[in-house]
Amino acid sequence: MTLVGIEAMNVFGGSAYVDVRELMEHRQLDTSRFEQLLMSRKTVALPCEDPVTFGVNAARPILDTLSDAERNRIELLISCTESGIDFGKSVGSYLHEWLGLNRNCRTFEVKNACYAGTAGLQMAVNFVLSQVSPGAKALVVATDVSRYTVDDGGDSLTMDWAFVEPSSGAGAAAMLVSEIPEVFQLDVGANGYYGYEVMDTCRPTPDGEAGDSDLGLLSYLDCCEQTFLEYRRRVPGTDYHTSFDYLAFHTPFGGMVKGAHRTMMRKLKKAKAADIEPDFERRVLPGIRYAQHTGNMMGGSVFSSLAGIIDHGSFDTPKRIGCFSYGSGCCAEFYSGVVSRTGSDRLRRFGIEEQLGARRRLTMDQYEAVLRANDSVRFGTRNVKIEPADEVAPFGSGRRLERLVLEEIREFHREYRWAA
Repeated sequence: MTLVGIEAMNVFGGSAYVDVRELMEHRQLDTSRFEQLLMSRKTVALPCEDPVTFGVNAARPILDTLSDAERNRIELLISCTESGIDFGKSVGSYLHEWLGLNRNCRTFEVKNACYAGTAGLQMAVNFVLSQVSPGAKALVVATDVSRYTVDDGGDSLTMDWAFVEPSSGAGAAAMLVSEIPEVFQLDVGANGYYGYEVMDTCRPTPDGEAGDSDLGLLSYLDCCEQTFLEYRRRVPGTDYHTSFDYLAFHTPFGGMVKGAHRTMMRKLKKAKAADIEPDFERRVLPGIRYAQHTGNMMGGSVFSSLAGIIDHGSFDTPKRIGCFSYGSGCCAEFYSGVVSRTGSDRLRRFGIEEQLGARRRLTMDQYEAVLRANDSVRFGTRNVKIEPADEVAPFGSGRRLERLVLEEIREFHREYRWAA
């Protein structure tokens, strides 16, 4: 059987952040709920950042490690986003251009809320498995930005938006998928997918969002259970507690993941609280470390969790990781793969934790100014010149690598440049 999975992966968490507790105090929210979020910081997208810049800045370090011959074998580029910048033109067209990919490359965009990244990964996996072009690679980029305002949802859409602001973030995850799965080898055929129509969270306008937080939580928990049960039907003998060394979850915020894991352990293993807490800390907590510093990355969230596990877990021997991906609306999937010491070493070369630690911290006045400035780059903007991106944070350790920034929108066309 052809091996398949993630050959290389990187996560990009932007250039700026705010402290979540400080934001909650600024908004005069009940800070006793802060601990429930299991968050520390959230990424703030600057006006010069958008889904394209996030995606390119996640993917470029991967491509820089490839030879020209390897880069030219990328024959499929899938952009996965619910933060599209055009109703027709794919974000992938910009990614393709600024990453310098071969023009003999199939390029398109996937939208399915936070499930989009997993949909793109599974599509790429099956492209490789099909062997229609032996040796070809696929690049999957899940990229999202929270820059929307809140729509009036009426009586039935009553999400507590005051507490959505501290958890909503931005970021991108890029994955090179091939038959050389050095970072994450997928368990082929071990997939439990599940979905139905539900109005838990939606974007009725390009820059607006509405939803029902209670319904969203119930749908997330339902899908977590049902996708695992379907996975177990396809892989007889699977045990939620013993079959997976680690678990990566789609992470709206860490507290939601902790609640889901607790529910699964109680339902499937009849576990008590004294057993659940250490299990959570050992198998799940490594996967929310990056989310604690970015907020909800949406399509890239589950891969941020996977990266956190690979970076902070123990891989002296190969370990199996179970992954739960959920997208509002809804569609979800439970799948798995194996990571070895090689995968851990190869991921760490991109310095994800370093990059997150090197970002610029915004004061509340600066954060409010960014929110106002972001109005200039709302969906449908025809012409605008973006102010120079000063103080764009370096990658860390004194390495000032170029980053892509949005410079101008001219007749709807987005124009970018590399900034040191």
